[in-house]
Amino acid sequence: MSAFAKILGLCGRRYWIVAPGVAVSLFLHSAQAQNARPLEDRFLLGVGTHQGLGGVVSKRGYVPAVNIKQIKELGLTAFRDDFPWSDFELPGRPPGFTTLLGRLETQIKSGVARPVLILAFGHHLVPNSNPPTTDEARQRFANYATAAAQSVSAQRPIFELWNEWNIAARQNPAFSAENYLALAKVTQPAVKRVLPNAPFIVGAIGDDPGWRWTQSILQLGVLKFADGISVHLYNFCMAPAKRSAAEVIERLDSFHRLVAQASGNPDFPIYVTETGWPTATAKCGVNEQTEADNMAQLILWASTASSWLKGFWLYELKDSGTNPSELEDNFGLFRFDNSPKPAACAVRDAWAFIRSSLGADRTRLSKDVVLIKSVTATGGKAAVWSEDPARRYEVRLKSDLPNVTFQHPCDGSSRPASGTWMAVSSTPLLITADGDAAPDLEMRPAR
Repeated sequence: MSAFAKILGLCGRRYWIVAPGVAVSLFLHSAQAQNARPLEDRFLLGVGTHQGLGGVVSKRGYVPAVNIKQIKELGLTAFRDDFPWSDFELPGRPPGFTTLLGRLETQIKSGVARPVLILAFGHHLVPNSNPPTTDEARQRFANYATAAAQSVSAQRPIFELWNEWNIAARQNPAFSAENYLALAKVTQPAVKRVLPNAPFIVGAIGDDPGWRWTQSILQLGVLKFADGISVHLYNFCMAPAKRSAAEVIERLDSFHRLVAQASGNPDFPIYVTETGWPTATAKCGVNEQTEADNMAQLILWASTASSWLKGFWLYELKDSGTNPSELEDNFGLFRFDNSPKPAACAVRDAWAFIRSSLGADRTRLSKDVVLIKSVTATGGKAAVWSEDPARRYEVRLKSDLPNVTFQHPCDGSSRPASGTWMAVSSTPLLITADGDAAPDLEMRPAR
């Protein structure tokens, strides 16, 4: 139980009282332990894009000028994209950016955000390269990774080894844990020789029931060849009640425990390089507001885990197609025509709210109501939401304070909180106390 959980008490049958006074000192202690660096300096909030696939013109509708503007509008600090070997190393010319990778080159070199680049996919002219299973194929892959690192050295890249290798392993035994380790052993030092300060992350682990494949690579010692490990977390085809940010957080916590045990380091860096929800009309789709609420909740919660959690990459920036019933077409924060879904402003506003946090912690006001409290250089903040979309509550300040305001993502403006019952639902409530600690709250069921 956290220190914050211990200070919570149930007061009467109707109201729950939150006592943040003790919490403030704990927050400040946490902030001091992290040298009072704001969250945006310790954690990357990114998005998946598809500039590196599809050639000169994207069938998915990705256009660098448009997408760079969207990333800026959202305030994101990173993006993740493919850097395919076969398009980077064309016959008869030195490895480097080609017309096939022109869209990716434009987005990377715009400087809009820090790139996470997936080193992946075989080369059609290199035998045994998909995946690399021989010493020769692995060395050719390492040579490509070296040239790729040199080509983007000015943009502070992060490199990720392959994409969902474990998913491919279900159909092809060549995608074994042993072959993945062998590729990491060759590729990581090759990249480090060129860019010693560029993080090299392994894993990109797709759906892994019981973490069986994850445990295999951890037991083989893959973390010796990595600056971090990445995982993809989706739940959109689970039972409707499980298609939530809470389920992602629960599974991420279990992944963190495995990595901490294997590495001997509770703060070994973890990157969630894919997570998201499709707004398709198909069986596994969610509505647009659920997508927005889940993403906002994840961003706010991430502020409490940033000692080991180094980033979230939301999948994906824009819809990749126009078929309303096709899951893969409907993961975007923006629709295919680049009009924003509610998720766009939810991500923008949740990140704007929490990115200046110097320290944060999570507790509960009730079984299904989450409270995130944080401290910034200018005061305290609190985010409150219900993990059950069917249940709604209200909170108000225990004492009237003139400098406390509230809003919900996508509201457009904040309002004075004093004397007001504020709605709490699956859409997070965002409370800001300028020049003061986050205030005491009382809560009741919504009327």
